[in-house]
Amino acid sequence: MKKIYLTTALIAMTISANSASNKATYIQALEKENGIKYNKIDNTYASYITSMCYTKTKDNKSGKVFNPCYSCHTNGKEPNYIDDANLQASYNFPTEILNNPFKNLFKDRSKEVGKISDKEILDYINQSNYFDADHTIALAKNLPKDWQGYRPDCYYNFDKEGFDHSPDGNYTGWRAFRYYPFLGTFWPTNGSTDDVLIRLSKPFRMDKNGKFDKNIYKLNLSIVEAIVKQKDIKLPHKIDESLYGVDLNQDGKIDMAQKVVFDSSKYFTHMSYVGTAKKLLKEHKVHLAGGLFPEGTEFLHSVRYVGWDDKQKHIKMANRFKELRYAKKLYWSSYSELLRAADAELKEQNVLGTDQTESEVWYGDYEHGIKSGTGWIYQGFIEDKKGALRPQTYEETIGCMGCHAGVGAPTDTIISFPRKFEGTDMHSVEYGWNHWSQKSLIGVPEPKVSYKGYGKQYEYSFYLLHNPTGNEFRDNMEVRDKFFDKDGKPKEDMFNKLHKDISVALLPSLKRALQMDKGYKVLVGEQSFIYGREGNAKPIKNVYKKIDNYHQSTGIDKIILHDN
Repeated sequence: MKKIYLTTALIAMTISANSASNKATYIQALEKENGIKYNKIDNTYASYITSMCYTKTKDNKSGKVFNPCYSCHTNGKEPNYIDDANLQASYNFPTEILNNPFKNLFKDRSKEVGKISDKEILDYINQSNYFDADHTIALAKNLPKDWQGYRPDCYYNFDKEGFDHSPDGNYTGWRAFRYYPFLGTFWPTNGSTDDVLIRLSKPFRMDKNGKFDKNIYKLNLSIVEAIVKQKDIKLPHKIDESLYGVDLNQDGKIDMAQKVVFDSSKYFTHMSYVGTAKKLLKEHKVHLAGGLFPEGTEFLHSVRYVGWDDKQKHIKMANRFKELRYAKKLYWSSYSELLRAADAELKEQNVLGTDQTESEVWYGDYEHGIKSGTGWIYQGFIEDKKGALRPQTYEETIGCMGCHAGVGAPTDTIISFPRKFEGTDMHSVEYGWNHWSQKSLIGVPEPKVSYKGYGKQYEYSFYLLHNPTGNEFRDNMEVRDKFFDKDGKPKEDMFNKLHKDISVALLPSLKRALQMDKGYKVLVGEQSFIYGREGNAKPIKNVYKKIDNYHQSTGIDKIILHDN
């Protein structure tokens, strides 16, 4: 796809001309207080390219080459037809951004960080900026009445099955799920805790008569999980298929089912949703295909500081949010449409060569979100100078697209849900349907992934062997020292512990967590998110300030591919 930004004039056109003055006043106040612009792009071209992509893969002293790139840039699984594994081997950037625009990577915030005491940062992150004192959702209340984008409506009040409830006890539709954190950046040891919730549209929550039915909703979520993961999904107990008129286990009979069987034959016509969604599927008002979410699916992703329990023994999700990210699937894209989009990008590269001098087309605005081009819209909120959540600017929101559009790793633009735990026993550490506040990462066994030429590997161990510090920038020496000796040899006993408990690698010490929390607090005061969102106290060394040319080699000579 061509990489062209909307001009400021075009961006302004996407905002309703009939916006009431209260919205205009609200945005103007945020701009003045935070020194930001909601319709202006400063960091041109770079917003959708992540700061991690400037990592020096080759160590200057040892000459050893590391490969953090394979986690994102890989061969996608159908219907993600993107195969960008070649980016593991080459810094394929537009010539305009060979100079690294992420200035924050090179900042020294040591003095500012040193002025923040441990008590001060703990007091800060223990305060909620999502809820007011009366437990109303602050951001939902503060957004203008004529706000047309997403208005937060999750109360983070989960029952034992992960369902969120409003203060009056009603279901909000949001359901929390636990998942294997994605490689590198999203490990808590690298600076943040986070969670993800899913909500299917109303028809998936209703019986055939249009009434809310929790059992219908639970079953549809399991069906969606089987469809998206393209595999069979076990159910927590046997289901009487006659109640729904759907052959869930594909045995040719309407009887008792213990699992949802994924069947890709005959264009998925053997599979169906249940309840009202079943009727809409027959009417072609909603769709079903392997690897794709149905229309109306929403995700809510909170990114938070690294908090600590009262005894300071283990981390927890802090009450304070760094960001709140929202995604919704607005329309359906078929396999053929997704293939054409991927082919168009490949053909363009063949015609233009690897020198991509134009930036991506991202339609949308700060209020409604940015469109992925494949049916989804992404929107976000982030801390303002005072610590309250504010809407992200148009430019800040484009940053979402670097991970969710145009790379091989996601499934239908989503990374978390395909990594959801599949345990059905509520008492198990691998139970999938609850929130991190109810059950932590401690004791979760390490997952295995199959890579071409390597076979089945422990996923996190494999990553550490290619990236010893557990992150892209190779500056998390706490992880490095835990798993490798002074000569760089793996500590077998630590890897054996990791196989049994992923928290051994993923969770930071109190000292490291507080340092990263302080660094990010300084960043919040700067409001310079477009120049990098890393809360580093000291300049990051293993990053290029400038790439020599658009076809510069990374030095990686063995591409790592998933065995899909």
